[in-house]
Amino acid sequence: MSAVISENAKKLMFFLVPLAIFLVLVGFLLAGLFSDPRMRESAAVDRILPQFALYDLMDDKKQWTQDDLVGEPFLLNVWGTWCITCDQELPFLTELRKQGVKIVGLYYDQEIDPDFGDSFDMKQLRVDVKDKLARLGNPYQFNIFDNTRETLLDLGVTGAPETFLVDDKGVIRIHHLGDINPRVWKGKFAAKYAELKSTAVESAGAEL
Repeated sequence: MSAVISENAKKLMFFLVPLAIFLVLVGFLLAGLFSDPRMRESAAVDRILPQFALYDLMDDKKQWTQDDLVGEPFLLNVWGTWCITCDQELPFLTELRKQGVKIVGLYYDQEIDPDFGDSFDMKQLRVDVKDKLARLGNPYQFNIFDNTRETLLDLGVTGAPETFLVDDKGVIRIHHLGDINPRVWKGKFAAKYAELKSTAVESAGAEL
């Protein structure tokens, strides 16, 4: 009798184990299918800005480092003239700048990538940048040009637009994929920015 039960148990296990593996795989696939990549945890959050020395997008004689950015909370916005979604957020970002929010642009250019063409015209890029910002609004105090993409890779950037909220010490507090609009700003950024701004003012006062 026990031998029969053992044989039945083996048959049952032979059926259940593959079924369990199948269900686990289906669960992973469904989670990936219905998850929002913009809500994923970013490895950049709570890390300090990577070190860099990059030229100004509009001025070859000006170079920026991570030390030039710190001192007050700011948004580091990854964008490009080729990016349609960036067009949608530029007017709102410009409104934020008028409200006193410091915004620095980190320009992401596709044409440097062989997949998008093997030629690159810096003069034409600057014309395109000036034209777009004149039409849609210019939220940037300045723009950094990462021609090697090393800083973009260090930050974990996968495309544009993406935005980082950085505190006065240079620590990344929020990494957002996609455009910033009134809903996103209110729901994800506004409270944290106000908190960081207040902390920075208190810290500056204590140092006096």
